[in-house]
Amino acid sequence: MLERSPVLAVPGEVGTARRHDSAPKHVSGEATYIDDIVAPAGLLHACLGLADRAHANIVALDLDRVRAAPGVVLVLTADDIPGANDVTPVTGHHDEPVFATDKVTFHGQPLFAVVARTRDAARRAARLAEAIYVDLPPVLDVAAARTAGAGYVTAGMTLTRGDAPAALAAAPRRIKGRVTIGGQDHFYLEGQVALAIPGEDGDVLVHASTQHPTEVQHMVARVLGVPFGAVTVEVRRMGGGFGGKETQGNLFAAVAALAATKLCRPVKIRPDRDDDMIATGKRHDFVIDYEIGHDDEGRILAVEATYAARCGHSADLSGPVTDRALFHADNCYFIPDVHLSSEPWRTNTVSNTAFRGFGAPQGMVGAERFIDEIAYATGRDPLDIRLLNLYGQGGAGDVRSITPYHQTVEDNIAPELIAELERRSQYRARRAAIRAWNAQSRVLKRGIALTPVKFGMSFTATQYNQAGALVHVYTDGSVQLNHAGTEMGQGLHVKVAQVVAGALGIGIDAVAITATSTGKVPNTSATAASSGSDLNGMAALDACETIKARLAAFAAGHWGVDPAAVAFLPGRVRVGTEEVAFADLVCAAYGARVQLSATGFYRTPKIHWDRTSGRGHPFYYFAYGAACAEVVVDTLTGEYRVERADILHDVGRSLNPAVDRGQIEGGFIQGMGWLTTEELWWDGQGRLRTHAPATYKIPVASDRPRVFNVDLFEGENRENTIGRSKGVGEPPLMLGISVLHALSDAVASVADHSLCPRLDTPATPERVLFAVQALRERAGP
Repeated sequence: MLERSPVLAVPGEVGTARRHDSAPKHVSGEATYIDDIVAPAGLLHACLGLADRAHANIVALDLDRVRAAPGVVLVLTADDIPGANDVTPVTGHHDEPVFATDKVTFHGQPLFAVVARTRDAARRAARLAEAIYVDLPPVLDVAAARTAGAGYVTAGMTLTRGDAPAALAAAPRRIKGRVTIGGQDHFYLEGQVALAIPGEDGDVLVHASTQHPTEVQHMVARVLGVPFGAVTVEVRRMGGGFGGKETQGNLFAAVAALAATKLCRPVKIRPDRDDDMIATGKRHDFVIDYEIGHDDEGRILAVEATYAARCGHSADLSGPVTDRALFHADNCYFIPDVHLSSEPWRTNTVSNTAFRGFGAPQGMVGAERFIDEIAYATGRDPLDIRLLNLYGQGGAGDVRSITPYHQTVEDNIAPELIAELERRSQYRARRAAIRAWNAQSRVLKRGIALTPVKFGMSFTATQYNQAGALVHVYTDGSVQLNHAGTEMGQGLHVKVAQVVAGALGIGIDAVAITATSTGKVPNTSATAASSGSDLNGMAALDACETIKARLAAFAAGHWGVDPAAVAFLPGRVRVGTEEVAFADLVCAAYGARVQLSATGFYRTPKIHWDRTSGRGHPFYYFAYGAACAEVVVDTLTGEYRVERADILHDVGRSLNPAVDRGQIEGGFIQGMGWLTTEELWWDGQGRLRTHAPATYKIPVASDRPRVFNVDLFEGENRENTIGRSKGVGEPPLMLGISVLHALSDAVASVADHSLCPRLDTPATPERVLFAVQALRERAGP
């Protein structure tokens, strides 16, 4: 039997499809972002001066023309930093300076900052610097890093179970291959931006567009050489983040705060889109080399695979990103004998960083390639191979439920969910119809694929699995909510507000959502890893339960009843045989000097992880989903269209079905974009050439599936999460893998599905066309 979830006084608030709290402001333009804040008196503007080399020693940097430019007030270099010239997010590396000093390690690395009276003046002045370099050979990708022995940005990791080499040697069939997976730019609508306002005694308030206010607080304090408590970071909302504002905002906040404290004037920095894309990290691109052993039926017996990532010039979050790729290299499939290793290579490119899915998407693309390889080798439907290799149900003695990191999969609903989507999408009938259609069509070829998702929920850095909240109840019954999570458009605030409203028995309109602030809730974890609702919802509920307990004790004493006779109902409280309006009870409690404010705290249970041994229980639970995609490809040009997508996704018992559905739709499209149209390209000198909307293609409205069916899987989380819900931020992105495999199915039709197309990503029309041509050559006449 499931453990009962915490009782919410108004079930109608939690689980209700409510609109995003800022939705009307978004569509009307009234939502206030940092660049919309009314300019404080004396506001100045900063701009970064970026290096135009990928790898070089700095011989000289002449900034005289910059200082003399019209409107310039101050020029900052590393010599002007009172604290540490370091905004490295991961302890122990110290490899990410604010400003480069002796050496440039990627094209676009900041060398200095100029502060001027206007943003235009600062941007123009920044271009006037004169630098003298001694060029060094740049290392730009995984192949070059391996050849040059460039080394890793951080230690790799190995996951192993059983004896993979022996199992491969004994396997009836073996396949070797490689898949190359491209990166992705975050392309948030609101770019990086920070506004710093100096205070008294060295204090500074920083408005930052960041998913991690506490990390920004620490970085700013480190650069200024002041205690953490002297820096307050505030975030009301972001115009998108997707992981790109987990660490990448540190630099901009530090520069703004450094200039503001030196000049005793407010300073804002907002790079243009080109500089933003050039100077900030991306999703890691991977090269996966694999060997698979399987039997004649298509059952996986063993896998050996190496996951090499282009990490960039510094560590950033490449360690945990490449770790998570290994954690998800199995996706939904049991591998009896397995050996997986990561190679986080150092390159002379911008340091890659967190991106929605955090390495898991790359791991899953590899897993689905394994399935396709086996399907084509055995001549079976890829879906049948997927079903054959699914994890077991996690019961006693079920050896088919142990992951490569030795956690038992105890909540496997993938078989049930996939079967339901197969039925709803009419996969079998459509696949047969597509085969018949392709046989009659010489140029246009259709393809279909159904791929699943199993995503582990929790930070693998265990200390981040905690959150705090601060709830104030005022004497008119209204409530102010403060919690540790940040809002980037994903609907976190409205979900937590629903939890508070439900717990206190009030309408959501009575709950005021405030900006996230390190001055109200300290030591926040990043809003990432799909944990925002899990952590902050439970922390807010804890605060509400404390306040309710105080109110119940007061009511029992005041009315002379047993505390058990006090019940919170919608908009009122039953005290014995009487009912009192919530606001009246609060007002009376205040008169009796009852504290009406409380902090809340939550830490995720059950999780532990030992990276050295590659063993543990890093994930509290798993979220599941599946998507069936259908495409049509023009084999003469490589152009294609997504005709239909059917999605069934597991969110547990949804806190807000409208918000969750939006996350699923958006995640699928973003994942589809990553795998099909979004191509990052550096030239031979290490310059990013896809650094603007004109050269980098994100999905647009016309790229959506012509038919788009999205449904929530009925069920609840077996773990005691908030309202028995599941996180929904990241897992839907990996549903887009179905489009890649539908394209692969269409390409395979030109060789009568006898060969695996081995389609790399992004599967642009050019790459699809090359795959068609290569497959025809391999198939022969």
